[in-house]
Amino acid sequence: MLAWNRARWVGAVCAASLVMPLAACQGAPDAGAGGPLPGADRSPSGYGAVFLAVDECSSHGRETFTEVPCRSERAVARVTARYDGKAADGPMCPARTDFVLHITEDRPSLVGSDGTAAAEIPRGYACMRNLEPPHPGDPGGGGGPRTIVGDCVYAAGRGQVRETACDGSGREKPQYRVAAAAVERAECPALTALYVTLGGSEPVGCAVRV
Repeated sequence: MLAWNRARWVGAVCAASLVMPLAACQGAPDAGAGGPLPGADRSPSGYGAVFLAVDECSSHGRETFTEVPCRSERAVARVTARYDGKAADGPMCPARTDFVLHITEDRPSLVGSDGTAAAEIPRGYACMRNLEPPHPGDPGGGGGPRTIVGDCVYAAGRGQVRETACDGSGREKPQYRVAAAAVERAECPALTALYVTLGGSEPVGCAVRV
């Protein structure tokens, strides 16, 4: 595997605002799977038209993730959505995303064994779902790049909350659970004790004490 067939990964730890309806970890409305990205004509690995395109899979190492066939024993996660640009500026990943791969731009000068030059890899990000449990992006799972209905949080200071597992298995015990999502705080149930920023079309999380 050539050195340029790599993607840097940054784990997304979501810190949500307690009061202000700001954007969540990725500030943009919900969106489905991304289409082909401009500037990437074929995958360096040959497994698809785009490096880590939708429905392709990755392995992982300590610092890098590499595209592999989904049937490979090295495959650990599947791409559910893929977007160009910075995650902070682009569409949000699907609700149950386990983690996000941030892919650095690469313009390889290497030529493959067939004599053709490898395609450029534009800067972008891939929304990943583990092939097997655990799934931290599931409701109550304690992780993932987004806070969604069913997740639990604890007060992290300075007007922020952070996710933690609802079953108490995380480092921090849950203090609140997001019971519903709403367009405005006035739509939250009467038992709401905390408002959590979710982003998307219903940006207000209505959290109750646990």
